[in-house]
Amino acid sequence: MEQANFEMQRTAFQKKAVSKLPPDVVLDLAIELLKANGYRAGRTGRPNQVFVLGGREGPLPRVTGEISARANVGKAGTTLVTIDGFGERLGPALQRFLIELRAQSRAAASAVSTSTPETS
Repeated sequence: MEQANFEMQRTAFQKKAVSKLPPDVVLDLAIELLKANGYRAGRTGRPNQVFVLGGREGPLPRVTGEISARANVGKAGTTLVTIDGFGERLGPALQRFLIELRAQSRAAASAVSTSTPETS
C-alpha cells in the first residue's frame, strides 16, 4: 500500500488552465483525446466534469483522473479548467490534453479578435 501511495504522489498531474473555449467544447476535447490514448473517459453525474479510467500502469492496479470546467470565471467567456490525475502514462496524456487545449484556445481567441471589427 505504501508503494502505491508513493507512486500516486510521484506520478500526480494537477494543473489549472484558463480557456476561451466553452466548457462543453473543453470536455468533449478531453474525452476525444483521452479515448484516443486508450483510456475510458466520459461525463460524470456532476455537470461540467469528465472521469478518466485506465488499467495497470507500473505498480498501480489502475489509474484515474478528473477534468472539470467552470464557465465565466473572472469574466464572461472565460473557462477555468482543472485537471487532476495520476499514472505513469496518464500524466503525460493529461499534459498533451493541456497543450492541445491551450493551442485551440489561442486559435479561438485569435479568430475572435480578427473577426471583431475595430471602431475608429
